[in-house]
Amino acid sequence: MHGSEPHRHDHHAMHAPAAQPAAEGTVYTCPMHPQIRQPRPGACPICGMALEPVLPALDEDENPELADFRRRFRWTLPLTVLVFALAMFGHLLFPGGVPHQSLVELALSTPVVLWAGWPFFVRWGQSLLHLRPNMWTLIGSGVLAAWVYSVAATLAPGLFPQAFAAHGRIAVYFEAAAVIVSLTLLGQILELRARSQTSSAIKALLGLAPKTARRIDADGREEDVPLAHVHIGDALRVRPGEKVPVDGLVTEGDSSVDESMLTGEPLPVAKRPGDRVIGATINTSGSLVIRAEKVGSDTMLAQIVQMVAQAQRSRAPMQRLADVVAGYFVAAVVAIAVATLLAWGVYGPEPSWVYGFVNAVAVLIIACPCALGLATPMSIMAATGQAATRGILFRDAAAIEGLRKVDTLIVDKTGTLTEGKPAFRDVAAAPGFGADDVLRLAASIDQGSEHPLAHAIVREAQERALALAKPEAFESASGIGVRGSIQGQRIALGNTALMDADGVDWRVLATDAERLRGEGASVMYLAVDGRIAGLLAVADPVKATTPEALTALREDGLRVVMATGDGVTTARSVAARLGIDEVHGEVKPRDKLALVEQLQRGGKVVAMAGDGINDAPALAKADVGIAMGTGTDVAISSAHLALVKGDLRGIAAARAISVATVRNMRQNLAFAFVYNALGIPVAAGVLYPFTGQLLSPMLAALAMSLSSVSVIANALRLRAGR
Repeated sequence: MHGSEPHRHDHHAMHAPAAQPAAEGTVYTCPMHPQIRQPRPGACPICGMALEPVLPALDEDENPELADFRRRFRWTLPLTVLVFALAMFGHLLFPGGVPHQSLVELALSTPVVLWAGWPFFVRWGQSLLHLRPNMWTLIGSGVLAAWVYSVAATLAPGLFPQAFAAHGRIAVYFEAAAVIVSLTLLGQILELRARSQTSSAIKALLGLAPKTARRIDADGREEDVPLAHVHIGDALRVRPGEKVPVDGLVTEGDSSVDESMLTGEPLPVAKRPGDRVIGATINTSGSLVIRAEKVGSDTMLAQIVQMVAQAQRSRAPMQRLADVVAGYFVAAVVAIAVATLLAWGVYGPEPSWVYGFVNAVAVLIIACPCALGLATPMSIMAATGQAATRGILFRDAAAIEGLRKVDTLIVDKTGTLTEGKPAFRDVAAAPGFGADDVLRLAASIDQGSEHPLAHAIVREAQERALALAKPEAFESASGIGVRGSIQGQRIALGNTALMDADGVDWRVLATDAERLRGEGASVMYLAVDGRIAGLLAVADPVKATTPEALTALREDGLRVVMATGDGVTTARSVAARLGIDEVHGEVKPRDKLALVEQLQRGGKVVAMAGDGINDAPALAKADVGIAMGTGTDVAISSAHLALVKGDLRGIAAARAISVATVRNMRQNLAFAFVYNALGIPVAAGVLYPFTGQLLSPMLAALAMSLSSVSVIANALRLRAGR
């Protein structure tokens, strides 16, 4: 509803404190209402909270509002202390009384209320103008009521009945108005400082990117250029100890690269020609030459930053209850304040209307819808940042909240359980064909495929120095193989489902296929002009971390199901080694989707982990889709959660983060509800008949300020993994 409000609300920025202009294109949003977006700082038109950049800049100055509030607080604090001391202890310090004490208090408090508190009154006015009652409606009304009443009592005391008199003059509350403003300023300063810490993870990620790259020109000359000047295809040298400038492919050299800052993997990863490297990782030993493949906003680091920022600004389903409550909250508080004034005025002890007025102001001040509003956004911001440093990227708050409920995990085999870097195993030819011909034709058609199994076949053909032909036509039969034509011959390469679809009799090679599958290899059949020509076997080793990850997931109560496009025998062979007892082989993308739907109909909460284009439909349909970050952009964009390292152990770690975050959100919401449920009645004076004590509006202001800060402080515990 508010997504189109930047233009309508541009005028909110006009009262924002002066600051250096924001970076071009910076968008500001509200942590409680992410639909509010505008091109400059200001206050949220819904809740009045200070807006902050969607994506913090690494070198941004201090929050201008924080600097402004600190200045107002420092300059007026001495006046607040003086007016408080005079009001509370004046009769003790000056036994004869202070001449014209009310006028002195008026002079001392007015700069505090009207200058230091001016930003609050601007927000108060906006909340009324837009019919959006919020915390500033309550604070502004309370402070104005106390100050305006006191001014009237000072300048026109004859308007008030004698019941309002105390110490020989009409009672005034300048000290309450001044102290409330100062304490609210202090609370805002603490809150803004704490909120700035929630973006520390993004700033740390932004700080990883190197500023320059060493480019090698066509004539072999090397020069350092700004990172923004690097283009796709540029040759770049990465010396030992330097950061890899952009995502690319190693063309020369051998080294080990520390990828821990992006993947959470503690050990450096060996890199040699043909391997891919990620920008912002650190080259530890040898010198490398890389070819730039992704630059600017397309690099993995840039995508991670965008994903974390997007997740941090998303709304958790758990927040809906708080949103509903907050919608009626301010109206209810105002009604309670009016009821408090009338109840004390009519039924309270003398001076009853003075008691009623003080308690009504205390009710207005202590109520804090901000604590409710901040309860989950602060937890989400802290958790997503902390997860990102471990190579775990949540797409939104719903994914964090939903992951802990998952009881069934469907895993793809290639690239998820296995390395995703298959090695060629064997080739067998059907009668009338030669083994090299089968390999040459398969490699020729696979040149256009992104599948890891295809890469292994092409690499083997190149090592055997076979002359590959360029396909005249090529199409991917999603999930079951590829078709095309080479030198006038119709070629089909894939599993038995593709052969059956094309009417090819593959059973002549069934014995060889079963033997190779039993050894854990994946088998692909090659058909030429509708005749079976041969088969190729490629083996993909299981990741070293997979057994440990599966053990951790089972101990966490998850049922693990394997679904793969590979043959049933191969799939069962791998599953048997890993202790997976439910296996689905030769599944097409729609079969994976159907499996997810079938489990969901059976009441299961399903997560799907995969890394290929053929996994995208199932990833999107699953309750939580988990993309292994080593996979394709399509898979990652379809998922709710991405593991940069592509290591299944990340799922167990992500579940632990999910559990901790939901617990933290519940703690925050419970605190906010309990705080208001107890604070408002106490401020209204319900304890007076039992204790003889009332809650001063000044103590109410202190409690209100600390409530938001305590919610943020609790959320920040998630940054330490607690």
